Amino acid sequence: MDFNFDFQQFLSAENLTKALKIAIIIIVGYGLIQLLALIVRRFFTRKMSPQGRMLLNKAIVYTGVILLVFAVLREFGINITTLLAGAGIVGVIVGFASQTSVGNIISGLFVISEKSFEIGDLIRVGDKLGIVYSVDLLSTKLRTLDNLLIRIPNQNILSTDITNITKFPIRRMDVKLSVAYKEDLRKVKEVLQDVAVKNPLVLDEPETLILFQNYGASGIDITFGVWFEKTNYVKLRNSLFIDIQEAFERAEIEIPFPHVSLYRGEASKPFQVEVINEAGLS
Repeated sequence: MDFNFDFQQFLSAENLTKALKIAIIIIVGYGLIQLLALIVRRFFTRKMSPQGRMLLNKAIVYTGVILLVFAVLREFGINITTLLAGAGIVGVIVGFASQTSVGNIISGLFVISEKSFEIGDLIRVGDKLGIVYSVDLLSTKLRTLDNLLIRIPNQNILSTDITNITKFPIRRMDVKLSVAYKEDLRKVKEVLQDVAVKNPLVLDEPETLILFQNYGASGIDITFGVWFEKTNYVKLRNSLFIDIQEAFERAEIEIPFPHVSLYRGEASKPFQVEVINEAGLS
């Protein structure tokens, strides 16, 4: 087999002209693709959601690149029709359609049209929690609160319950409390209302919720719900816990912990248990 390479023939005027033409096609073509995508983004997508703009931009770029590749192959003298037929493109399409990719694409279109969430929203999908990073044709990507990337196929998004935590500008934070049975519940309610009024991050409207919920094992369970702007979640939660504990201490309201009482009989009082260590000392 002859591996000799004619370098002079390679540098012939005809080949150099063809190479220059191909380079110009690639540079100018890619520049036109980016320019078209920029024009569409700037003038035709103002009313679209962020994920809609992203999807349209990718569709323009991908389509343009495919057409650019076909143009380059034509300059090489390759017949596109013959190439596709020789590669068994019909079989590839059938095989592709039988996979989940088509289902993910269709699901992606439904996800975008539903507008259940947008880029930047904090959502929960099943047991996964994260900020929407991008919505593509095949998948939706989330950035977790500890800065990890999660890729979820669009079919799973469409068939799973989704909770959009930041959809609305305000939300309610429910704090679960418990007070001892001996406490005056009217006084407890007044103290909690005072905590809500004095915290600058708590909204006056809607009204704060104070709900005596259950007679628990160690005390009376209470739900304390305050409304706030969604951007203040961390600040409010930290300050609210501090405010509640300090207010209960000032009012001498006991926050109970589990107690165990031992009885010798049905009518007897609890008896004292003394713990003795190994040395026999109490």
